[in-house]
Amino acid sequence: MNSNKSQQIIHQARAVFQIERAALKSLESNLGADFVAAIEVILKCQGHVVVIGMGKSGHIGNKISATLASTGTPAFFVHPGEASHGDLGMITAGDVVLAISNSGETEEVLTILPVIKRMGAKLISMTGKPKSRLAQNSDIHLDVSVPEEACPLGLAPTASTTATLVMGDALAVTLLELRGFTKEDFARSHPAGSLGKKLLLGIKDVMRTGDEVPRVDQTASFSEALMEMNRKGLGMTAVTHQHDQVVGVFTDGDLRRILDQFDQYKAYPIGKLATLNPVMINQSKMAVEAAQIMETRKIHSLLVVDDNKRLVGALNIHDLLRAGVV
Repeated sequence: MNSNKSQQIIHQARAVFQIERAALKSLESNLGADFVAAIEVILKCQGHVVVIGMGKSGHIGNKISATLASTGTPAFFVHPGEASHGDLGMITAGDVVLAISNSGETEEVLTILPVIKRMGAKLISMTGKPKSRLAQNSDIHLDVSVPEEACPLGLAPTASTTATLVMGDALAVTLLELRGFTKEDFARSHPAGSLGKKLLLGIKDVMRTGDEVPRVDQTASFSEALMEMNRKGLGMTAVTHQHDQVVGVFTDGDLRRILDQFDQYKAYPIGKLATLNPVMINQSKMAVEAAQIMETRKIHSLLVVDDNKRLVGALNIHDLLRAGVV
């Protein structure tokens, strides 16, 4: 492709970006009392936010309902065509209906308005036409009109769908903040996702226990400590005294540091060679915290202790990788 054609392509793409940025700037300037009222109505809702929309508005509505549901606001999408054939039974008086139509004149949406009104559900609409029938018959109207579409024909919904999507995100994120929704709450609704694994898995879920944990008494010989490290394969061993109280750790790094003086140290009990007050983590912590400690301290293994600093487990970076935490 010649350079002139390439420049023309880039120019066209940039024109789309510019038009859609202008649309979002216009949308931002329209925010006001209606947006606040919509937030207040949804916060008071005892049921669900039921999102409806046809065509491209339906695709955007599907995404908005999913975003609301994953950020602490119970929501689902109902296709307005299906609503007229039985799915209206999914909507109750305790719900808030969020109807999306750029024209505000979508027949499938207008057809079900009388039923929504009769049942007493609150109706919030998003349209690009404040004087449309949908806007005029809503309890609250959110203006998502745009100066122009990015489509040069002015036909394909482009800037208008972007504006609607962003308005939906603004609702979801504002509600998230007002509800005090946390990362942990998000993870609970995404248990199979990477964030869910990072935030829901505890140390107890990934640590090694029992005979898998390398440990020797502080009076053990240097050779005994090396044998324990070799058997357990974690590149270290806990050094304990009575009742499994951790006093130190002996690692591959410690071994490398004394190799050139091996003959001098091999007769020492391991308690004399161990690193005292080692980095440890409480068994009640989350697995992601172990990953953060390892990264910060540049270590690959951690001892796990209880509230009395008694050894209860151990884990290394490979355990966290297998669990999907890192």
